[in-house]
Amino acid sequence: MGAGGMTSRWSLAPGGQDPIRHGLGFLFSGTLAFLIDASILQLLTAVFSIHPILARLVSISGAMVVAWLAHRRFTFRLEVPPTFLEFVRYAVVGWAAAAINYGIFAAIMLARPITVPFFALVTSSLVAMVFSYLGMRFAAFRQHGGTV
Repeated sequence: MGAGGMTSRWSLAPGGQDPIRHGLGFLFSGTLAFLIDASILQLLTAVFSIHPILARLVSISGAMVVAWLAHRRFTFRLEVPPTFLEFVRYAVVGWAAAAINYGIFAAIMLARPITVPFFALVTSSLVAMVFSYLGMRFAAFRQHGGTV
């Protein structure tokens, strides 16, 4: 049971978590990962003159590690130690979301090369965010019985 009634395995706020706190944890973790992604991208493109498409591969990787740790702690509030299987599930979801994110980013940059990389990053990140959450909720951090 959640704070406002029954929760099912398909509920967006798992394990009876307060939906607002859960949502804020997701936003905080995602924002933290986004800031890491954007900072690395900016550093590599502006300071080291690395092409944005190549630089994004590095920035996504750094952001993914931060996101995994943050989502475990703040979004899904897991108290058990991480397992290898959890990491593999997260990596599959994370790389699928990253592929969506990167594909959209690259398509924007190739279709309109004068686009500021940051704006392409925002657009691609918003699209990938929905896929990412659903994958985390129902696959990566799912425990037995469909709850976290």
